[in-house]
Amino acid sequence: MTPAARLAAAIELLVEVDTFPRRPADAVANEFFRNRRFIGSGDRRAVSERAWRILRTRRRLSWWLERAGTAPTPRMLVAASLLLEGWTVPGVQQSYSGGQYGPAPMLAQEIEAAGQLAGHTLDHPQMPDAVRLEMPDWLLPHVAARFGNALDPELLAMEEEAPLDLRVNLLRGTREQARVALLAEGIPSEPTPISPWGLRIEGRRAVTTGAAFQSGLVEIQDEGSQLVAALVGAGPQMRVADWCAGAGGKTLAIAMTMENHGHIVACDVHDKRLEGAVRRLRRAGVHNVERHLIAVGDKWAKRRAGTFDRVLVDAPCTGTGTWRRNPDARARLRPIDLQELLPKQAAILDDASRLVRAGGRLVFATCSLLSEENEAQVEAFVARHPEFVVVPLDRAWTLPGSPPGPGPYLSLTPRTHGTDGFFGAVLERRATVE
Repeated sequence: MTPAARLAAAIELLVEVDTFPRRPADAVANEFFRNRRFIGSGDRRAVSERAWRILRTRRRLSWWLERAGTAPTPRMLVAASLLLEGWTVPGVQQSYSGGQYGPAPMLAQEIEAAGQLAGHTLDHPQMPDAVRLEMPDWLLPHVAARFGNALDPELLAMEEEAPLDLRVNLLRGTREQARVALLAEGIPSEPTPISPWGLRIEGRRAVTTGAAFQSGLVEIQDEGSQLVAALVGAGPQMRVADWCAGAGGKTLAIAMTMENHGHIVACDVHDKRLEGAVRRLRRAGVHNVERHLIAVGDKWAKRRAGTFDRVLVDAPCTGTGTWRRNPDARARLRPIDLQELLPKQAAILDDASRLVRAGGRLVFATCSLLSEENEAQVEAFVARHPEFVVVPLDRAWTLPGSPPGPGPYLSLTPRTHGTDGFFGAVLERRATVE
């Protein structure tokens, strides 16, 4: 593809994203490229990088375009991104020439608006804080309450492209063996700084088609997610329930820490998610996992109350900790989403806690940065259930070295730890309540 054709494809992709505003952009992009198999891998990468760069900076680009008196359409967002990177107006016009496979020529009003952006950079002192920080207006006070004086650097780190983290499956080989296998595929990697099972790859690389992935030696999993799985502290002879298992990412990691022994039950309310875990379990060589679909009126949990050593609740949440990977999620998040999630999280915790035996542990996790979904949720749970006490992080930590931060909870951010934003709390059921 020519450079102009790549820009046209990026515009088309953004149009598709806007056409399906409630669908994750990565799902839209996957379908977009599936329907355009003529686009080669290098071109796909270039088109995706341009589109994702715009999604990460969309509020600021839109602010500039509206200031220039034009609508922030996908076509003008692409043009604005080029101009604020240093392109000249004639240079953009040359790419928007209407030539073969390129964007249509710029209209007079578009050229006039472009002229007002030329020579500027992305940021401007008159931008409102929520625009400058790429944040929905309503959400800014919640995030500011979480980070305080560190708000700016924390949110700026959220705009960076996330690395590709892999978890080495120790049931198949060692971390060093996985590094060698990936390097043989032309993919260099480095050990993650905290997780002893992780490998980090910079940039976008196609790992899923290679032998290391296909053989189950590695699995795609952010280092933060690996640390949450480690926080469960599951051993070979334990009974473990992964209450919101989804497609089984943390289930796989827990099975590895259990050395494929003991018994894990992967639970979820969505059958398709659990079905999606089957292929991953087979590829990883995991055979100590049972799946259970949670349904209304289900007596399964009642019959197994107090029988599990560990129960993980990776609760549905706003996903604010994943914005590096899912920048479009910022625009999809609404106040009603948070309002509905908080009671749902509390109900899930209450239900899952019944499974924990005396002396067993309940691990609550989210990929959220919001205190309402994290610390406040744990404090409210303990107030409702005095039979549970918080296990401080330094006591719950099972990995080599010190835990990544002070305080009673695991609290990870891209700026501080280089991971996605994750929260984890460990609660233990006491045999008796004082």
